[in-house]
Amino acid sequence: MSSFKRLRALAAASAAALALGGCFQPLYGPSGAPGAGLGASVADRLAAVEVAALKELPGQERAAHYLTQELKYLLDGGAPVAAPKSYVLSLTISQTLQSAIVDTTTGRATAATLVGTVNYTLKAAGADDKTPPLTSGAAVSSASYDRFPQRFATVRAARDAEIRVAREVAEQIKTRLAAHFASRS
Repeated sequence: MSSFKRLRALAAASAAALALGGCFQPLYGPSGAPGAGLGASVADRLAAVEVAALKELPGQERAAHYLTQELKYLLDGGAPVAAPKSYVLSLTISQTLQSAIVDTTTGRATAATLVGTVNYTLKAAGADDKTPPLTSGAAVSSASYDRFPQRFATVRAARDAEIRVAREVAEQIKTRLAAHFASRS
């Protein structure tokens, strides 16, 4: 390729980069979204989300606790002073336990996979049940763990799996909410 063609290709690439440079904005940068205040960032809007009390199923109280605490921390960053809440995040959680590997001599499962599914709905604060949600969706995560002959080791491994699932699902929900707020700027 001649130097003229290379120079022309470099100029075309530079022109395209300059033209597209204004199309992208950082996810957590300031924006001028209507109703959010001048310069309100995605982080400010995430901090304005209140996590509603979770209606957990019997036997899933720990998972509900881990999920709500993780979400509250991720959304407001652990701020000591709570920001005024403009949104309400409603959650429903379900978990299933799958065992694929069974020891043939004892008939006991040697490994298990915990699958957690969380359906979420974000509404404006004060909205009634007939108001359509601002965004909604489902987040799914799974965690595997070994089952041991020692009962308490298995209980602790199952609890660690619940914590891993709650953290992953909370991260997914936070990212989706941040994308929603960033796209509405």
